[in-house]
Amino acid sequence: MGTTATPAFSADTLRRGVEGHSAADLLSLYADDAQIRIVDRNTQPSKPKILRGREEIGALLEDIFSRDMTHKVDQCVVEGDHAAYSQSCRYSDGTRVQTESMITLRDGRITDELLIQAWDE
Repeated sequence: MGTTATPAFSADTLRRGVEGHSAADLLSLYADDAQIRIVDRNTQPSKPKILRGREEIGALLEDIFSRDMTHKVDQCVVEGDHAAYSQSCRYSDGTRVQTESMITLRDGRITDELLIQAWDE
């Protein structure tokens, strides 16, 4: 019985997951024990929203990718066990969202992500 290898994190795999509008593809880049800390107008730096584990992260990604919007990775830099990327999104009504993420990797998987996001009011 063969096993299917999950892709390791790279700028290309990130871009395919984000721009391919696939929660499952993007979720495959996260470790089982991954954590995302989200800072935005509703969850300030002193009390970020924290998602722990693939189940909580997967629910967020499913919600995001269920929306009528486009996603584009603007830049991604990978250096050793760290990465950073910026993403621009646009809802069908023209509302824009910009995100910046700092990532820690372990064995080619995301273990920690700090995501800062801002959107049109």
